[in-house]
Amino acid sequence: MVLINSFSKVLHKIKDYGNLVMFSHTIFSLSFALISMLIAGNGNIAPETAFWILVAFMGARTGANAINRVIDAEIDKKNPRTATRQIPQGLVKKSEAIVLSIGCFILMVVAAAMLNPLCLILSPVALFFLVFYSYTKRFTFLCHLFLGVTTAMAPVGAWIAVTGSISWIPLFMGAANTLWVAGFDIIYGSQDYEYDVNHGLHSIPVTFGVKNALRIAGLFHLGAMIFLIFVGLLTPALGWIYYIGLGIIAILFIIEHRMVKPEKLTHVNIASYSINQLISVTFLIFGVLDALI
Repeated sequence: MVLINSFSKVLHKIKDYGNLVMFSHTIFSLSFALISMLIAGNGNIAPETAFWILVAFMGARTGANAINRVIDAEIDKKNPRTATRQIPQGLVKKSEAIVLSIGCFILMVVAAAMLNPLCLILSPVALFFLVFYSYTKRFTFLCHLFLGVTTAMAPVGAWIAVTGSISWIPLFMGAANTLWVAGFDIIYGSQDYEYDVNHGLHSIPVTFGVKNALRIAGLFHLGAMIFLIFVGLLTPALGWIYYIGLGIIAILFIIEHRMVKPEKLTHVNIASYSINQLISVTFLIFGVLDALI
């Protein structure tokens, strides 16, 4: 019985950590990283390279989300929408999240060292953005773009890991990733408009109003589509399968933006997360198929 109770506590703790770092949201950047990796290697990636890329990716995004929860703990505690998160509830201690974050960041740096010298040299830059973006809502409405840039390090980093260099293809893919994430983060942040205004936090909805913010989010997603088209045009390995995927993504973007209106934000979570998880899976499936076939 004691063993069963101990095992149950361990499972609950793992679940709490998984919710803390939003493990289910891994797909948002993983799809871009994997496709960038496959394109960079012309569909032929050494197993050890793929392994260390995944280790670096998981270390970076898990550490970033853990430290974000620490940095935002007091803000989350005061916001009714986020007061049920793990740290405000006491399910995970700040010290535990900090240790988790440090461990993940160390893992990321080790993985970078195992890949190539350029990855290792650039790892401090990545670490800076992984921590810094959590503070940006305190002083700039560009916080959504900082988040987007942070996630965009995944496809750019994967390319560098494979080739040891940089080119326009990963930069365009990173730009698409940036605008895509920033766009749905604006939609998600619209529901916190009143709280952010009352507590001096910055966002595009606070600066420009919810109505204009949703329009800006639409423009960001249009920009993301344009950059993804550029990626297709610059990559001989991508063809009609890739563009079918982009067509489906365009339809999902339209559905996403029609679900949310300034006067009706009840479907924000579905629009900003559920729909974009479908977009990411679509991009992953069609991009990988076209890169490998």
